Amino acid sequence: MNGRKTGYSKQFAIKTSLPQDLIVNLPVVTADCSLQTANLFMHSVNFKEILSVTLILFSVIDILGSIPVIIDLRKKAGAINARRATLVSGGMMIAFLYLGKEILKLFGVDVASFAVAGALILFLIGLEMILGRNIFKHDTVHSNATSIVPIAFPMIAGAGTMTTILSLKAAYQEVNIIIAILINLVFIYLVLRSSAWIEGLLGAAGTDVLRKIFGLILIAISIKLFRSTL
Repeated sequence: MNGRKTGYSKQFAIKTSLPQDLIVNLPVVTADCSLQTANLFMHSVNFKEILSVTLILFSVIDILGSIPVIIDLRKKAGAINARRATLVSGGMMIAFLYLGKEILKLFGVDVASFAVAGALILFLIGLEMILGRNIFKHDTVHSNATSIVPIAFPMIAGAGTMTTILSLKAAYQEVNIIIAILINLVFIYLVLRSSAWIEGLLGAAGTDVLRKIFGLILIAISIKLFRSTL
């Protein structure tokens, strides 16, 4: 009987010691995983890639070229919510980076059709700027809506930006693309926030001339985008 009790006690001791070992080793395993994740992140971050992607997105978004459009929309809407437009456009770009093709497939839309829709909106905005006539219905009490359409989409996070992000995903690390998007968002916010100051700097005559010039450029860009998707 004593032998059986001793054996039982040893087995019980071994079984009860296993959870204790796991508890002791758990912080070590967690620390190792955190260290590996940090090392993987640091190895993925490439400043050359970040610079390249930042410049590519900056050229495609062309927020500086959109200044006359922004000023024109601010006059019609009464105000532009710079923070809202920046957050919405940034969320759209990051979401499209991971779920772009899946989102379009969910609605039965391909990238080409998405690009054509964005090109059509840009074309109509360009006509507004050149002709000085309202094609879209502008309501001063819905300035937040104006901050989303057409500023967040399609001016900032338009079809060209979205298709560019999908192309960049095939050639660059995702973490570098996200960092480049964030850098562009900071610059976009500063431009949207300073639109009133820029308008005062240009003056009424300068703003009117730039609006017509960039309206023509916007139409040309929309036609180019439309032709490239055919």
